[in-house]
Order: sequence, then structure tokens, then C-alpha cells
Amino acid sequence: MGNSRLVYSTDTGRICPDCGRPVNACRCKKQRKKPAASAAGYPDDGTVRLRREVKGRAGKAVTTVWGVPLEGQALKQFAKTLKQRCGTGGSVKAGVIVIQGDHRETLAAEIKKQGYNVKVAGG
Repeated sequence: MGNSRLVYSTDTGRICPDCGRPVNACRCKKQRKKPAASAAGYPDDGTVRLRREVKGRAGKAVTTVWGVPLEGQALKQFAKTLKQRCGTGGSVKAGVIVIQGDHRETLAAEIKKQGYNVKVAGG
């Protein structure tokens, strides 16, 4: 067992596998650059994707919009525009716009009008 690396210590907790320091005092994580990824780990290829979801929503359908290359207040304003176009409610959570109801065709047309590439994911 001479090759094993320490990953946890009862004195300090988790240990960084790269520098061997406790995770909260790790210096290498500050130097490491994380690759750019969109919200929630979705691909960041410049394509806006629409998907209908019902899982975990008591059978109620929602349309999720992800991959929009906007952040913060600009994303909330874009979501507001989409909600007004559909005449329904929704929210922005972790960079994903959630619109109540199945409005994939309406949203696809509106997003294309805004100048983005759109893909309707799923059937």
C-alpha cells in the first residue's frame, strides 16, 4: 500500500488529491481553471434547447429553455419576454428558464425571432 494517497483525515477532513492539503486550504483549486459550461452542466454550444418536462411536477407539463447565452438580469428579462409571449407564468432557476405549460412551438418561434439557434429536444 505504498502507492495509496490519503483522501480523508479525521483531523482535517477531505484532502485535495493534487496538493495534499485540506480542501478548504487547497491552493491548486484556485490555480485550476474550470472549463466554461452552461448552467446545470448542459452543453454550451450556442444552441438554445427547448424541452417539455413533467417529471417531479405532479403530472403538470412545463417547457424548459436552456443554453441561452445570457446571465443574471439579462436572462431574467429574456424569460419575462418569453412568459409574456405565452401568456403564462414561469421562473429562472440555475440558468434554466421554466415556462408553465407546453409552449414549445410558440417559444421556438419567439427565440428564433430574437436571433438564436433553436432545437426542440425530445418528441
